[in-house]
Amino acid sequence: MSADTDREFIARLRRERELRMRGYREQALRLFPPVCGRCGREFEGKRLRELTVHHKDHNHDNNPPDGSNWELLCVYCHENEHSRNSVADWYDEASPGTQPASVSTYNPFAGLGALLKKKE
Repeated sequence: MSADTDREFIARLRRERELRMRGYREQALRLFPPVCGRCGREFEGKRLRELTVHHKDHNHDNNPPDGSNWELLCVYCHENEHSRNSVADWYDEASPGTQPASVSTYNPFAGLGALLKKKE
């Protein structure tokens, strides 16, 4: 593919994504009241743009016409929802029965008993 073809392809994908998103956002705004599903703030007028559609199953292609996979969240709660998942993944514990990748063997009090006995 040439650079022009790549740019045209990417531009077309972006346009299609924007149209798809606009479609389900408008549909969600018709189905649900303009209230954040987490913090309960109400939105109207220009502030309505701060209300986003969150996919409950995180699959942006799952857009049933009844809106059962959507919830309206303000931009702050939406960001919190997605960052919460990434933080949980970051701190995810090792599977049972496996050794964590790095285990510290340093013991800051290892020689404390001997030092205390010398002082006596």
